[in-house]
Parts: sequence; C-alpha cells; structure tokens
Amino acid sequence: MGAALFRKAGAASQPQSKVHAHSGENTVVGTVDHDRNGFDPHAVLTDWDTGEVSTLADGRTLRKYEIIAADMDIEIAPGVMFAAWVYNGRIPGPTLRATEGDLIRIRFFNAGSHPHTLHFHGIHSARMDGVPGAGQVDPGEEFTYEFTAAPFGCHLYHCHSIPLKRHIHKGLYGAFIVDPDPAKHADHATIANSRLLGSAENAGWQEMVMVMNGFDTNFDDENEFYAVNTIAFAYFAKPIRILRDKPARIYLVNVTEFDAINSFHLHANFFNYYDHGTTLTPTLQTVDTVMQCQAQRGIIEFSFADHEPGLYMFHAHQTEFAELGWMAHFEVV
Repeated sequence: MGAALFRKAGAASQPQSKVHAHSGENTVVGTVDHDRNGFDPHAVLTDWDTGEVSTLADGRTLRKYEIIAADMDIEIAPGVMFAAWVYNGRIPGPTLRATEGDLIRIRFFNAGSHPHTLHFHGIHSARMDGVPGAGQVDPGEEFTYEFTAAPFGCHLYHCHSIPLKRHIHKGLYGAFIVDPDPAKHADHATIANSRLLGSAENAGWQEMVMVMNGFDTNFDDENEFYAVNTIAFAYFAKPIRILRDKPARIYLVNVTEFDAINSFHLHANFFNYYDHGTTLTPTLQTVDTVMQCQAQRGIIEFSFADHEPGLYMFHAHQTEFAELGWMAHFEVV
C-alpha cells in the first residue's frame, strides 16, 4: 500500500504561468487540470473527513482515520508544477472533523522519501506530539496517533520533521475542526448547535474551509504564487456560489511560509471573527479584514441577506499576495 497510490514527484522544472492583466483584472492564462492533480479546490471547501465512526463500551465516540504521506507533483497554476509532499494525495490534506470529547485514532503511513510526522494543534500527551522522537515515521513505516478531540475550535495539523519550514511549505498540512458539544455549553446552546455538523441548526449555515498558502517554485525562500486551498486564482475564475438567504461560516487557517502574516479581506460586507474558534462569542465584531500569522486560524461568520445578488470579491490585503493568486469571488445568488 502507500506509494502505489500516488504519482511520484518528478523534475523540479517549472514553466512560469503567464499573468494576465487588462481591464482591471489580474489572473493567469489557462486552466489547472484538477483531474490530474487528483483534487478540486471547490470540492476541498466542503469535503469534511469525519472518519470511521463507532461507539466505545463507555459510550464515547471513536473516530478512526488513515493518512498517508507521499511525494507528488501538483499543478498549482496553469503549467506550473510543484514537487510537493502531500497527505492523502492533496494540498491541503483532508479536513478532519470531529466533536469535542471524541476519541481520535489516526493510522499514519509514510509512503514518502523523507521522515514525516502528524503534529496536531490541540491537547494531547507528549508521546502523541508528532515531533522527532514522538511519532516521527521513517519511509515505509507507520505510527498510530490517539488523543481526545479538545478544545473545540478551528485547528490544524502539519508535519513537524526537520527542516520544519520545508516540511510545511512542501504541502504537509491540513485543517482539523473540532465542533463544540452543545451539552457542555448550555449558556451558548444556539451557536454551539449551529457549529455541530449534522445538526438541524448547522444545516442552516453555508460552511467552508479555506487554508491560505504560498508556493516557492524556484527555491529562493520567496513565494511566487499565493492561494487559498493551493490553486492560484481558483475562486476568481470560478466564484464560490453562496445563497443570499443563508449565513456563511469560513474556517480560515494560515500556513503560508516565508511571509510573517497573511490576511483575509471581504468586499462590501463585514463579519464577526472567532480567533482560533475556541470561543462561542466573537473576539472581533463587524470587521472586514483579519490578519493571521503562520498556524493562526479562526472562524469568520457573515451574511449577504441585505445585499443584491452578484459578485463580491475577497482576497488577501497584501497586494502582492492578491496579484500572485490570492484573489477570489463569492457569487451571491
């Protein structure tokens, strides 16, 4: 198993995608072959991995996952190939989703060419930390991580092998969402239920995950492309459709390497922000821009109920990032 499941990374030659700029637009010429990549950034927005679910003898929920690290070429912009390291054949890796208090069990297999780990931002024992000496896995080997999903919030996981900046930048990261258990938050039951995947209250929301990232294609420790969910301008060329009469929630995670901060700016609207997603009341209210350092994350909530239908832009408010790929649209219908 393992290596045969993924296309091996090849030579590092990267033809530069042409940037198209006229009539006030910045974008790339051509399209990315999502079928060849094996994942579509529009599907990544909502394809939660809730694991294989069962109930333990003590009544707790057990969620079992399998994650495979491998080497793989990813087309990050039209004609631009990036020699990546991936979890389960994609960047970002699968969005793992659980409920506060669940027991998480992850079988991690390394089909790549370097030692790798899974380091989770959450609460766990030292032996499950996913660092060298505690869960690092050599090529061809495996390790099982086990911990309780806590605290609730918007988290992430990434490889913590050395050199850390390469293992993260090459693509070994993903979102880890822990929904609050409403029974533990009676004082904020409405918002807790609205975040609980599968609840009636949650069905009233439009949820999506956005992992902000960048790519150094010529190995000079500077990013040539920026994106949300890996593909430059993916949501600019094909806007994300959202319904005007339903509120929206974004699980936003920043794993950009080589830049101190990344940001999210929404046009013609304002939002509430929950830093790290670990509160049920906003940490920022009525803002249209938020900054995150690497590994920082949070939850954004907003509505277009009082807006006319149409295209509404969102992007990083570092202009370099926006012009090099981190530019997108919502299509409100």
